[in-house]
Amino acid sequence: MSVTTAEEIKFSDELLAFIEEWKTKPGNLIMILHKVQGEFGYIPRQAAVKVSEMIDVPLAKIYGVITFYHFFKTKKPGKYIIQVCLGTACYLRGGDDLMQELETILNISPGQVTDDGLFSIEAVRCIGCCGLAPVIMIGGEVFGKLTAEDVTLVLNHVNSEPRKVLGNKTPFDLFTGKYEEKLLDLLNLHPVPPDE
Repeated sequence: MSVTTAEEIKFSDELLAFIEEWKTKPGNLIMILHKVQGEFGYIPRQAAVKVSEMIDVPLAKIYGVITFYHFFKTKKPGKYIIQVCLGTACYLRGGDDLMQELETILNISPGQVTDDGLFSIEAVRCIGCCGLAPVIMIGGEVFGKLTAEDVTLVLNHVNSEPRKVLGNKTPFDLFTGKYEEKLLDLLNLHPVPPDE
């Protein structure tokens, strides 16, 4: 078993400058952890150790903050983080159905990552798009007024490479079939038929 040290992780010059600037300011730990997570997508243990050494705060205190606030992640998320709104409006309009469909299609639960590292699922309490309920957000893009049947279309839109869980469909195949109008409404896309 190898021991991981803080020296094994590299912080960008921008992150190092930010930590130096915030090192002695009140409330610095949360600000620094936000910046670390922004750089890595999560807070690796090596990064927590390095922050501990740089700002002279016990590692236990850092982990106390990381585990207290739901926003911070200690596991690397998927390339595409799917946030499913389970706030009141979304939940009442089928947000839980969207979550269950994602879990079935991707074969993961919230907080897990697909084997290929592409997708992870998170339950969130409100995205602020109640009028579009139920919604999911992927990479800052909001998809609203969804049904469980729409989930496959959205996943295929996000990751245009055909996936085994979605069948061997090409992007053009998505525009054919019973969901064509719904997909166009959801994604505001205009299909171009292939040359014949």
